[in-house]
Order: sequence, then C-alpha cells, then structure tokens
Amino acid sequence: MSEINVNAVTVLGAGTMGAQIALHFANVGIPSLLLDLTADIARQGLEKARTLKPDPQFTPDVHALVTTGGFDTHLDQIASTDWVMEAVVERLDVKQQLLARVDEKRRPGTIVSSNTSGIPIGALADGRSEDFRRHWLGTHFFNPPRYLRLLELIPTPETDPAVIAEVTRVGDRLLGKGVVVAKDTPNFIGNHIALYGVACMLQALASGKYTIEEIDAITGPAIGRPGSATFRTMDIAGVDVLAHVMRNLNERLADAEDRAAFAVPALLDQMIAGGQLGEKSGKGFYERRQGAGGESEIWTLDLQSLEYRPKQSAKIASIEAGKSMDDLAERVRMLFHSKDKAGQFLRETLAPTLVYTARVTPEIAHSMDDVDRVMRWGFGWDLGPFELFDTIGVREVMTAAAEAGGHAMKGGVPPLVQSVLDANANRFREGLVAPAAPDLQILRSAKDQQRVVKKNAGASLVDLGDGVLAVEFHSKMNAIGGDTISMLQAGVKEAAKNHRALVVGNDSATFSAGANLMLVLLEAQEGNFDELELMVRQFQQAMMMLRYAEVPVVAAPAGLALGGGVEIVLHADRVQAAAETYMGLVEVGVGLIPAGGGTKEMLVRAMAGLPTPQSDPLPYVQKAFETIALAKVSASGPDALRLGYLASTDAFTMNRERLMADAKAKALERVREGYHKPAPRTAIRVGGESVSAALKLGVHLAWRAGRASDHDALIGRKLAHIFGGGNLPHATTVSEQYLLDLEREAFLSLLGERKTLERIQHTLKTGKPLRN
Repeated sequence: MSEINVNAVTVLGAGTMGAQIALHFANVGIPSLLLDLTADIARQGLEKARTLKPDPQFTPDVHALVTTGGFDTHLDQIASTDWVMEAVVERLDVKQQLLARVDEKRRPGTIVSSNTSGIPIGALADGRSEDFRRHWLGTHFFNPPRYLRLLELIPTPETDPAVIAEVTRVGDRLLGKGVVVAKDTPNFIGNHIALYGVACMLQALASGKYTIEEIDAITGPAIGRPGSATFRTMDIAGVDVLAHVMRNLNERLADAEDRAAFAVPALLDQMIAGGQLGEKSGKGFYERRQGAGGESEIWTLDLQSLEYRPKQSAKIASIEAGKSMDDLAERVRMLFHSKDKAGQFLRETLAPTLVYTARVTPEIAHSMDDVDRVMRWGFGWDLGPFELFDTIGVREVMTAAAEAGGHAMKGGVPPLVQSVLDANANRFREGLVAPAAPDLQILRSAKDQQRVVKKNAGASLVDLGDGVLAVEFHSKMNAIGGDTISMLQAGVKEAAKNHRALVVGNDSATFSAGANLMLVLLEAQEGNFDELELMVRQFQQAMMMLRYAEVPVVAAPAGLALGGGVEIVLHADRVQAAAETYMGLVEVGVGLIPAGGGTKEMLVRAMAGLPTPQSDPLPYVQKAFETIALAKVSASGPDALRLGYLASTDAFTMNRERLMADAKAKALERVREGYHKPAPRTAIRVGGESVSAALKLGVHLAWRAGRASDHDALIGRKLAHIFGGGNLPHATTVSEQYLLDLEREAFLSLLGERKTLERIQHTLKTGKPLRN
C-alpha cells in the first residue's frame, strides 16, 4: 500500500473525550475537524473542553486549529483528512451506523479508528468495505488525553501493518504517547487489570474492616500510586463510568467465574441512583464543602447512611513509618509484610490482583512488559504489576494470595508464575521493565551500562555516547545546592576537555525546584551574609560557565522547572524542553528576586525584542518585569515560549521518555553547525531612570489598589531598579557583570528582611507561598 502520513484529523463526537482529543492534536499543530450531531453541539463541546481543569490546551489560542460541524452538514469534509476517529456514545448500534456513513464519505487510504473503551473493535467494523477494514483499528486514549500518556492500539487481523506503524509514530512522536498494542479483548489491558483491583478494594471496603480514608492512605503514594489513590480517582473518573466498565467486563468475559468477579457492587448502584457520581456531580466518595469560616473542607461518604461525615485522618503505623523511606521498593516490601491494616489490606487485595494479572496477561497482552507499561502510563503506577511481583517476591505474593483465597486462585498457579517457580527463581526479570525502544530513556540506559563519569550527592556526570556528556540532578526535588553547582562546573570543564557537547537534564518529574531554600534560610537566620554572597556568586559563575562554554550546552527541562532551574535553562545555548514543562521564576513568592542571572536574562531578552534601537523599551521591559513580579509559571513548554522563558530557537519533545535523546541530537546538531561560544555581552542596553520610574509607579498603583502588600511593593521596587539598569539617569549600555551585581545586591538585601524569612519558612512548611 502507499505511504500513510497524518496531517489532518477528524474526531466524531464532541463529548469530554472527543473534544479533548481534537484539542490535543491541535496542541501539536495538526488541524482537527470536530463533528457531532449538529454544529452547535460540536461548538458547545469544544467550548466546554476549553474550560476544563487541568487545561487541555498548551496555550490559550490552540483551539483555533479546531473546526466544528455537524454529521449531516459537514461529514463530506472527512474526505480531506487522513485519520477519522470515532468517539461517540458507547453503544454498538450507534457507532456502527455512524461508521457506515464514514465508509461512504472517506477517501480510500484514510485511517479510521474508535476510541471505545470496551466494545469489540472487530464487531464495530462488521459490514464495512475491504479498504475500510484494512485501515481500521482501536485507539483508546485515556482521560485527560493531554496528560495521561497511554494510548492502547487494538488492531484486527485485517489491519494493515503500515496503519499500525503510522498511528504508532503519530501517537509516540507527535502526541507524546506511550503506545501499547493490545489484543481485542473486553476493556483491553489497562481497564481490565485496574478494575479487577478496584473490585478487590470495593470488596474489602464492604467487609467493614477498612475506611475509605484508610484505603486511600494505603493505595496512594505509599505504594507508588497517584495522590488521588483509589476513591478520589473513582470520583474523578465518575462512579457511573466505573460501573459501566465493570458491567461490560461482567457481561463480556468468557469465563463465568471471571464475570462474577466484576459484578457491580450494590454500593455503586445506590450511589448512581442518588446522583453521587463523583466530581461531575459535586459528590461521590468524597464531597467538598464550605466550612464555617469560608474555607474548603472535604467530607467522606458514610457507607451506611450514604450521607457525608467530616473526613478522618488515617492513622496506620506502617504508612507513617514509610514516609521516611525514599526507596519505593523497600517501602512496598515493608508495607506488604507489615502486621497492621496496611499489610493486611495489601495481602488481601494487591496479591490477588497481581495473580489475576499474571493469569490473564497471555490473553489480553503481547508481553508482561506491555502490561507494566500500560499501568505505568495509563494509571500513574510507579511500579507495574510484574515489577510489584518482583519487588515483593513471586513466592511471597503467591502465599498471600493463597491465604486470601477467592477468585484469583481459580485454576491454581498461573502458567507465567509457574515458569518462574520451575526455574527456581523468585522474580520475572532483573530490574525494572526495559525502555520500550532504544532511543527512549537513554540516560537510564547509560547509567545501566555504568557510564557515570563523576558523582556526588546532588548530581552526576553521565556519558550519553557520541561525545555528549550529561549533567543529571538527583537531590530531593532536584534542589540546587553546592553539590549541584559543583557538578555543573565540573560538567562544563569535562565536556570541553573530553566531549563535544553537554546536556543538562534528568528523568525526574521535577527538572529542578530551584535553590535549596532550607540552606538559604539557615544561613540568613545565622546572619552569615558573607557565606550567602559567596553562594550566590558561585551560582552566577556557574551560569556564566554554561553560557560561555567551549562546547554547546543544551538544557532539557521537563515537569517543574522553578527559580534557579529556570536560570539554568536561560543560560543554555539551546533548549529541548518536554511539552509538559512548567517553568517559572517564582522567587518573589519567597520574598526574593532571581539572582542567578534570571533577572538579567529576562531583561536582555526584552531589550533584544525591540524592533528598532529607537523603539520605546518600556512595553517590552514591562512584560518581562511582570513575568517575574507576578511569578508566572507556564502551563506547558509552548506557553513558556509565550512568557519569554524559551526562545524561538528552542524546541519541544512530546514524549517525555524521548527527551534526552532529542536533547542529545540537538547538541550534536549544534556541533555540526560549527558552534562557537558567544562573545561576552559588554554593551547591554538599559532604559535608565525613565523605565525604572514607570515600573515603580506601576508597583505603587498596585499597592494603592490593594493588589500588592507592603513587602510585595518592596520586592517590586528592587526588581524595577534592576530592570531600569540601576541608578542611571538615562538610557545607556551596561555589562553583564554589572547586572549580575545588581541582582546579587537585591537578593542579599531582601534576605535581611524579616518578612522574606517568614515567606521562606512558610513555603518550606506548607509548600505554598505566603502573602505578607
């Protein structure tokens, strides 16, 4: 068949999923046609999707790439798109009728898929043309599609391999998905396994031995799961949706005992009848209420009355003990074997879930690696089912499951497990699940191959191969302290001596949370201002080393990049950012200003944006000033470009696991381009007193209007002083070092303020900024 390329898509159905999928294609620049019963319904669906939180759009203008229309008025337009995706109501007859119309209107070679979460993919294509069936498959996105990485592909025996290859490419490289090919079985891989675990937990809840709060305390971050744990996750997904998926498994699984395991509990039916559907109805297992003082309170469902009671804290000794254990595997083992409620619950529910997973894996998936990836990517598990098996021990899991009894042990030991036992082993594999492709997670692979060049407590130098060295942070939240600064400096020197380029990045969810605030606070409280000045100087020097390195430096931020983390990015030669990067110079939130060159770089970029040397600099400088003064954090990588944290020469990676490979490629591209380190900036334009006075006036007006506190105003004036160029009567030019000195002076003076120390203390204690 001819080569397939996806350049435009149609999404049929403007409900919650359809509209968000259309917007996510738009996020990556692919125009989308969003159709529903009428053009008005489609438009309303799109407008509703734009109001969702978390935001499905990278930037506020993304929706402009989505065109809406109706099935009766605009279906002809699908002939101009390369991929038509069906996402209408979960009814076989409705979907089949619509797909028959699609078959008439599509041009030959157009990919057609369904986003169904459980209807058989093969049955949906019954009666369709041969060309349709060759281009037909299931594409199961997870909600919300921008943020959940999993994309399950479900081909049929007739699906052309080229279709699978192109959808995989688009899913992986353009949409940023972890793509797993699943078999056409009820609810595919992820929902099947997840719902078995949910069924076990609901059974445990019904026993009366555990409260909702206790189960959520056990099944959240304590075992490497999301903070929403079990019941908060059910509320987000929708109690009615949960029941629908369980009912589908209950009706469609081949084995009667398996079907019975997915019987919808009476509790869910009662909740649905009472309108307790979760977040969308305002109440489910939890309800958010307004307290007497106006504050928000969380109340919990009482299982007997189905009314709500004040939320109770779960007091489980092993969970509390586990909070001091950073090693997840060690913590999971401890909890599983503990004698209190956590251990009892995990042995009763997790062990049977793992055994059931081992039994059904050959039927639903092509490998146990795929199963682990599905649960990691689609449900936020830090350890997949087989990784959990290996962490706890296969024999220990089987012993617990046998003691728990029940459905999971039906048929005895699963063949996958028996093969491990027959080999006299106690685990399925050595280490965690391998990267899904050679160019994914290359930093992890390099470390697995013992290519660490140098290491301290805060960071490492890792050889990525082909002459590219990486600086990897690995302190808590990747906070920047002396160890990090030392390794950045060592990395620049090592790269210049023995390599061709340097990449600064890591595989953490947080690129860097900024400076080590605890260290800064302790030094300030002790009055060690000479030591603090030395710390700031050293960080500024490290940033200048990055900027003026002998080899190209590429920063690869992903996740949170705050404060000093942003300053590292600002001083790199190029940036390869993950699309899901949330960048912000947020120092004002702790009563400070960026002093690692961040204020300087934002000013330099603002002045470089002037159309002509005669242009008024104030509008450009004011935008950069407000970005820092209001501690703006980008909603995505592309949004960071809009805010000025990234430049037009920077690029984005959609698939987080591909980020370091893309950054390495960009670094080598800079080498091939003939990189030369930039000349020192000795004549940076500044606006002088007229600019600083205008900015200070804006600060004063905000203070007068009550939008800024006294301390906010003090910080704003110091920031305005730097953005005007210091005590300069008129526009002129200054050196880079001059601006760095202004930054450092303002930073240290603010550390002498009691209210700044109060802000730092509050942030360290609560994780939130203090307005004082």
